Amino acid sequence: MQNSQGKGRVNFPFPYTPYSIQEDFMANLYDVLEAGKVGIFESPTGTGKSLSLICGALSWLRDFEEKKKQEEARLLADEHSGQDKQQQPTSCSAEASNCQGSAGELVWITEFMQKKEEQAMVDRLKEEQIRRKKREDRLEKIRHNVQLKYASKRKRLEDDETQRLLQLSKEILSTELGSDVLEQLDHEEEELILAEYESDEEKKVELGLDDDDDDDLEEEHVTKIYYCSRTHSQLAQFVHEVQKSPFGEEIRLVSLGSRQNLCVNEEVRHLGAVQLINDRCVEMQKNKHGKKSEGEESEGKKRRVSRAVCPFYSYEQMQFLRDEVLVKVKDIEQLVALGKETKACPYYGSRYAIPAAQLVVLPYQMLLHESTRCASGIKLKDQVVIIDEAHNLIDTITCIYSAEVRGSQLCCAHSQLLQYMERYRKRLKAKNLMYIKQILYLLERFVSILGGNVNQNPNAQSISQAGTELKSINDFLFQSQIDNINLFKVCHPVEVEDGQPKMASPLMQIEGFLSALTSANQDGRVILNRQGTVAKSSLKFLLLNPAVHFAKVLKECRAAIVAGGTMQPVSDFREQLLSCAIGADRVVEFSCGHVIPPDNILPIILCSGPSNQQLEFTYQKRDLPHMVSTMGRILGNLCNVVPGGVVCFFPSYEYEKQVYTHWEGTGLLTRLATKKKIFQEPKKANQVEQVLAEYTKCIKRCSQVGGHVTGALLFSVVGGKMSEGINFSDDLGRCVVMVGMPYPNIKSPELQEKMAYLDKTMPRTAGQPPSKMLIENLCMKAVNQSIGRAIRHQKDFASILLVDHRYARPSVFNKLPQWIKERTEIKYTFGLAFAALRKFHHEKKSCYRSEAS
Repeated sequence: MQNSQGKGRVNFPFPYTPYSIQEDFMANLYDVLEAGKVGIFESPTGTGKSLSLICGALSWLRDFEEKKKQEEARLLADEHSGQDKQQQPTSCSAEASNCQGSAGELVWITEFMQKKEEQAMVDRLKEEQIRRKKREDRLEKIRHNVQLKYASKRKRLEDDETQRLLQLSKEILSTELGSDVLEQLDHEEEELILAEYESDEEKKVELGLDDDDDDDLEEEHVTKIYYCSRTHSQLAQFVHEVQKSPFGEEIRLVSLGSRQNLCVNEEVRHLGAVQLINDRCVEMQKNKHGKKSEGEESEGKKRRVSRAVCPFYSYEQMQFLRDEVLVKVKDIEQLVALGKETKACPYYGSRYAIPAAQLVVLPYQMLLHESTRCASGIKLKDQVVIIDEAHNLIDTITCIYSAEVRGSQLCCAHSQLLQYMERYRKRLKAKNLMYIKQILYLLERFVSILGGNVNQNPNAQSISQAGTELKSINDFLFQSQIDNINLFKVCHPVEVEDGQPKMASPLMQIEGFLSALTSANQDGRVILNRQGTVAKSSLKFLLLNPAVHFAKVLKECRAAIVAGGTMQPVSDFREQLLSCAIGADRVVEFSCGHVIPPDNILPIILCSGPSNQQLEFTYQKRDLPHMVSTMGRILGNLCNVVPGGVVCFFPSYEYEKQVYTHWEGTGLLTRLATKKKIFQEPKKANQVEQVLAEYTKCIKRCSQVGGHVTGALLFSVVGGKMSEGINFSDDLGRCVVMVGMPYPNIKSPELQEKMAYLDKTMPRTAGQPPSKMLIENLCMKAVNQSIGRAIRHQKDFASILLVDHRYARPSVFNKLPQWIKERTEIKYTFGLAFAALRKFHHEKKSCYRSEAS
């Protein structure tokens, strides 16, 4: 392990000698956290971003906790010394006693209140010290007391044996006594199981737990860092980095995830769909805590109501799992394995570990969605938030808080809810009955505004006026005739007691849409999409102002870091997410360079083709035969000089298909195939791995065997399956080609509404309207993500070819990542560009061969 000193002589423990850019990254990160600001950090792939985040942030947390302990010790020492002088009047109190009138009374009151606050703080510090000492002692006991672990394991084995014998006896009785007796035994067994769960509170002593321990961990939230990223695989990779870091042995870390990723109950897991798993899990928790209603008792033998409970939802075992999680760092897979071993639910058990954890690792949605955040027990007050892979943060928040319901879901929800109301009308309280009737009315109106009727088959109801219509929230409420209903009360789901669900309840989607309609009128729009039949039509809420939700995160937390490999252009983050929540002085930007030598990358902006015709792949010109043919000639020349793999990005699947068909007809594909085997990015996600495997295999074979075919050519799509998260390192991506500029479809109703909203609410930048800046930024974010697929480590090398003269415009050029922009060459003729590319790859190929030998 190495210790690196950054600015302010902070020691940053590191597993190896860090690069200078990593030292700068950690030092700037530390300063942002210390100052309680918001940082936008950019660190290219291959520069050790995750490790820099870990060591920089946890070094700050280490120092913060140490300073806090020192301050606590000082206050407690002052309090102790103050008790010795308690009988001696201070000069202030003596003066106050001699003062007459209201002025003297105010001084005395102020002094009294100050002493009271100081004493309350001291008492609070003493309680925190006691709780901290108890927690540390218990975790240390678990860490070193093997006997305690095996006592719990022995009890689990005994429970398994009891369950096995019970099942065996049931099978024998079923054969000898018949199904009626067996049904009665099942019912009695169910009652015994419920009774066993209800007695969990009596079993805490076995693991050294008591009520005080439980209360401590539920109430006390230590200072912590919340780290979130997009996918579970990215989170797992981050946890592995933590395990390898100098903090891996001492940090208390907990990984949070969805039920789909954490559930260990095979009965629930086999349901597959996320909503089915959630519904079944919630139902089993109701069965555990709930009591039988009079109706269920009266039905008796006529109808046994399923009251299955989850055997993994055991208080005792989840407490044990919590402590095991806090003792040693575990990723999601290790957490699931521990849950199976301990017979404890990882989904709920991991939540018990949140208060005492120092580092909480979780997916985007769990942190950014307010109701999910609250339900998960996440408290951001005075904590640190790190959002990684944040290049698409605006889109993520917009997607999380947008909601869409199809006509078929509306009709299905109305039918189910109506049947429920008719069946349980006598049992429902008047208040709940009123809410159900209001929801039924809302559903009727939603179907009506789509042009249908809830009492008819949605698949058989044709829509006379198909098309898309956008409305403000208020206009939609008025047109639907629901503006007199309090959606804040209605949008929460009414608790019902259905049997085991056979399909995901559409009411969940309805609830999300109703909740979205409670947004401020200016923050969103409602899109009415009428398509053919009522079933295919839909209502969609589009969030226009993601800042209103992100502001709640920023106002609660102590400091926040928004990080990514490619964050440019950052103006979107400042204007659309930060400007309305915090002042510009609280925002810090940091972008580090790359670890590769400057001559290991050659970015070129190509302005003209082989026939000296200007390259401009606009929507109006890119379909022209001579433009398509020119692009083919450029690729043909590239494949002659570039070894290994060439990845060519097109603006869309439709355009890629069109170009491919044209080249196939002209024979160009056949000529390209003499140098590179051709692959196409599949539209289906489950085919991506197979294509990548074949692409990789082909390149490796060509490098080993030699011959006329020197590698492979992969046609990909910007924003597709291979433009993010795919590693084209070394020979897999020796050249990345970007055909044209992938501007979004400005005819999209959602994008048009977003553009209008920004023009109305945001100031102009450099004389340009915000809508134009949005379109340009969306384009360049997509470009930057795609061209960043190639360079992945220090010794890697690649060329980048941006095929369109518009990349040379200053407003576009300045939006490239700094480490690429400072090395980019603008070539106005193809001859100059081709010469530079040939020289670059010839030199790198020679260098590569000499190193290999």
